[in-house]
Amino acid sequence: MKPEDLLFTKTHEWVHLTTNPTGETIATVGISAFALEALTDLVFIELPPVGRRVEAGGAFGEIESVKAVSDLYSPVNGEVVEVNTAVADRLDRIAEDPYGANWLVKIKVAGDVDRSTLLSYDEYQKQCAEESH
Repeated sequence: MKPEDLLFTKTHEWVHLTTNPTGETIATVGISAFALEALTDLVFIELPPVGRRVEAGGAFGEIESVKAVSDLYSPVNGEVVEVNTAVADRLDRIAEDPYGANWLVKIKVAGDVDRSTLLSYDEYQKQCAEESH
């Protein structure tokens, strides 16, 4: 996936929305390259189990670096249907492909996605530029 095709949260998660063959909306969620650069050396990630219900804006896990522990926030309401457990085994490689192979969770969306809380790529880039000053 290209970052330009994704939506972002103000807390640096990205989301890619697709529709599966049964018509359900699936949100693939990851952490942005900007956040990974800010965190630097990752030491631990905690991801939720499959089946866990999540709420938009609510924490679904944690990511820890040598600098800080940060919550990971869901951009949508729904149920975790898949967890990328491989990222926990290769934390040092997450930044190599944060928008592709190193996604974190897939969530079956419940209800409508509140797109007003999500940022386009350009809006997110503007936010990142403001934060780095």
